[in-house]
Amino acid sequence: MRQAQTEITVETPGRGLIDVTRPVRAFASEGGIVDGLMTVFCRHTSCSLIVQENADPNVQRDLEDFLARLVPEDPSRYRHGAEGPDDMPAHIRTVLTLTSLSVPVAGGAPVFGAWQGLYLFEHRARPHRRRLALHLLGS
Repeated sequence: MRQAQTEITVETPGRGLIDVTRPVRAFASEGGIVDGLMTVFCRHTSCSLIVQENADPNVQRDLEDFLARLVPEDPSRYRHGAEGPDDMPAHIRTVLTLTSLSVPVAGGAPVFGAWQGLYLFEHRARPHRRRLALHLLGS
């Protein structure tokens, strides 16, 4: 059993989904492990990770709209507001999604479906620099 790890930095433009499939694929192919399991961990509490369709951008817009309706930016609803009106809603949206996920690796590549991509889901309104820890375990 071997392992490899790295960290990637993602510059976000603000709220939305940022496709991180390419750097995750690159790490899997360069990690020297042919078959195994990769863990992707988001080191933040106001953004998250999702595996989602990568063919139709309307899927991403619909997801953003749904979470905006489910968790509105209404400061009167929340006690925590020190970092702005979008901060507490971002924390709640992160709770509803994932901060860590596992992806099987076979043949030196992540095993995604035909229409799947891995996204960092930025829940804050302004740009951020986000860090993702990647860990690959296998042979």
